[in-house]
Amino acid sequence: MNTVTAATVIVIAKQPVPGRVKTRLQTEFTPSEAAALARACLSDTLAAVQDTSVRRSVVALDGDPGPWLPAGFVVVPQRGDGLDERIAAAFEDAYAGAPMMLIGMDTPQVTPELLEIDWAEHDAVLGLTEDGGYWCLGLRKPDRRALVGVPMSTDHTGADQLYRLEQLGYRVLLLPTLRDLDTPLDAAVIAARYPSLRVSRLHRRLHHSAHPGLLFEKALGGTQVVATGTDGQAVPSLSEVDRWRAPADDVDRLALSRCEGPVLDIGCGPGRIVTALAERGIPALGVDISAQAVLLTTKRGAPALRRPVQEPLPGEGRWGSVLLMDGNIGIGGAPELLLRRCAELVRPNGMVLVEVDPDDYLDDTQPIVLRTHQGRRSTPLPWARVGSRAVLHHARTANLLATEDWRANNRAFLTFRRSPTQLPKAHMASEAG
Repeated sequence: MNTVTAATVIVIAKQPVPGRVKTRLQTEFTPSEAAALARACLSDTLAAVQDTSVRRSVVALDGDPGPWLPAGFVVVPQRGDGLDERIAAAFEDAYAGAPMMLIGMDTPQVTPELLEIDWAEHDAVLGLTEDGGYWCLGLRKPDRRALVGVPMSTDHTGADQLYRLEQLGYRVLLLPTLRDLDTPLDAAVIAARYPSLRVSRLHRRLHHSAHPGLLFEKALGGTQVVATGTDGQAVPSLSEVDRWRAPADDVDRLALSRCEGPVLDIGCGPGRIVTALAERGIPALGVDISAQAVLLTTKRGAPALRRPVQEPLPGEGRWGSVLLMDGNIGIGGAPELLLRRCAELVRPNGMVLVEVDPDDYLDDTQPIVLRTHQGRRSTPLPWARVGSRAVLHHARTANLLATEDWRANNRAFLTFRRSPTQLPKAHMASEAG
């Protein structure tokens, strides 16, 4: 019996440009990282095609070719309005009088053996995906009737495509179901199952080397992120993003009732404290290194500045109150230096309000790690978790005088006044260096 295999393999692909591809990956990866994963995914797919004996390899491309495109591939531009029309057009533009198989760029685990399957007793080939789509379609010749009007990008696209083919009288060979790479979970599963792929190797590198700022930005955007010590134990006080995003609560308002304006909120996050101060008519400014935090604060109608606290800030030496809420005494992992900086920022006899850990004896300056619910983790972030005893010690060396120690709802606070005698700024700089 004669065999029938695809003489042409078509890869329908999109140029891997940041912000245009794999946008669903951006819940955990930056646009550039998502584009890099898309490029690796496409490279794996094209490599599988290269390893076949097909006579003709075609890329139906949305965008421009790049260095990722191997030699020997014919490029045809995509045309048509919807994906159904673009797939139909790709078959038409690639047809050379012999059977064709079209595959997407999203199944990097595809093998040459699957692409060279014998379908002598069938009119078409269809490979479904776990999310309800399909990863490949083989036709003996172009047929727009088989494609145009089939709903695309749904959880029943594969079933609808199979039904359309069977309605036209096609005998369909079903290939193994594969998982396509669309979401962070897809990427993690494929990387675990197929560790030798380019995309898997890249995923492992990205997975274990996220910048802490990236994951904090994702947390503010709604991604579940947990802070842990380097020992893997959760740090609950640094994982309360929902509370930070909510309006100020009763304990927050109790703390703010002590404030004297103008107020500087260091590490303002999404701005609940600055907003609550504005509602009280107290001038306030939030400072954070996160662009997302500053954006969320300003969207609430409160002023915020994106800048590290160690850099020059407006009104140095003239702030009535400086706040370190939500454990922000830990910023940088050096509480004494941070308190010295606060002492520089407040006016004479100004107030520094610090939220400390409820455990009076805690004094942990080991870095923390941020982790997403998909398991992606950041590089270590310098941070300190300190209770009242350690903060009181550091405050004395910073020439801050303790004036109040109070607690509410399992949250603990200390307030300080700037001592008349301050360490010179140059001394702090030498300590920081």
